[in-house]
Amino acid sequence: MDRCVVLVDAGYLLGAAASLLAGEPARSRITVDHAGLIRQLRERAETETGLPLLRIYWFDGAPDRVPQPEHRRLRVMPRVTVRLGALTRSDGRWAQKGVDAAMHTELTELARNRACTDIVLVTGDGDLLPGLMSAKEHGVAVHLWAVQAADGDYNQSEDLVAEADERRVLDRSWITRAVRAKDLAGLCSPPPAPRPEIAAILSAPLPEAALASAERAAEAAEAAAASRNGGPSSDRAPAPAVDGHAHGPGTTAVPPPAAGKSVPTPKDLAGLRSAAAPHPTAPQSASALRWSSDRGWVERPPAALGEPAETASLPTLAHLTSAEQRWADREEDITTVGGDPFEVGQVFARRWLERLPEQSHVQRLSVLYPRIPHRIDGELLRYAARFGLLAHKDDQIDEHDRYAIRAGFWREIDVRTAAETAPAPAPGAATP
Repeated sequence: MDRCVVLVDAGYLLGAAASLLAGEPARSRITVDHAGLIRQLRERAETETGLPLLRIYWFDGAPDRVPQPEHRRLRVMPRVTVRLGALTRSDGRWAQKGVDAAMHTELTELARNRACTDIVLVTGDGDLLPGLMSAKEHGVAVHLWAVQAADGDYNQSEDLVAEADERRVLDRSWITRAVRAKDLAGLCSPPPAPRPEIAAILSAPLPEAALASAERAAEAAEAAAASRNGGPSSDRAPAPAVDGHAHGPGTTAVPPPAAGKSVPTPKDLAGLRSAAAPHPTAPQSASALRWSSDRGWVERPPAALGEPAETASLPTLAHLTSAEQRWADREEDITTVGGDPFEVGQVFARRWLERLPEQSHVQRLSVLYPRIPHRIDGELLRYAARFGLLAHKDDQIDEHDRYAIRAGFWREIDVRTAAETAPAPAPGAATP
């Protein structure tokens, strides 16, 4: 059929653009207007081939083949299909796996099925040479596009260049319409301060676990000293409770500290307690923990061994969502939610608030800031995993993303509850 198709190797296109504009092929050194780039590719392909566009295929790698935010934006654009290969790390560097094979398969299938008469290839990999030759044998004209090389030389396979029917170069002026190099001065300057919500969570005191660990070490040292002095007396009281568990007879003993390790004294423990406790005369921060989960609750009462009664009744979003709403949520996630961690937390909180049967749940949640009950917190992070934020098996979960997700959740809670509780303007009052 008389139409054209564009196959884009995103690793080549964006890596070569980064080399041209930033001096190195790291895609982290550039910012990309993906909508503008797709529009440019379509316009140029239709102009040079003189044919209407059938489709743009965007081939890229992603950890565990989980779509990243940029892939989510691309795959809902008109006439764009995203194909993902694996992205693996070896010797500290990322490498794409399966992208070339996917491009080769698509190229040969389009030609064999006569789905188009012209194919535009934006790639430099010589592994696509057999596919290019096969497409030519099926009567398809192959246009090979290159990104202008930083050193003025070829950045494509010479065999690929020789076999192409037409060749064009995407020069600097064309690239810079949708791609920009990040400010180098900004990279050398101190990192920008996080959003206030994230800073509040980051500045929270250390969890109680650090204090509990120090207390256990002190108890172990005291027990060891008593055994050296003839053993503890039979009427000695059991060790004080830590996190609600008494360490007395029948409990697991804490092992003594290793040789050469210093043991905190009672004076040191008092200092830790005073550091963890808010100053009586200073205004207490709204933030009370470092992690918004059920663990690390600084002022948690000793009896709170499990889910507190005041939060155990809080419904999860899954319990509040009907089948129709679930379908609508998924549609919104695919078409409008970009996947920014802060945005993900806001979307989750908005849905949860809108579906609550009674507002008393919001009041119970608000007094726990910045802690999120364990069940809701786990559901929030699982929701974020859909956007590729937490599904990287090869790496640790990014700590800043977790803070941003939870900060977005709390910002939405704060904004919506403030709007609902704001007093109505008095009759006749002037509107600012």
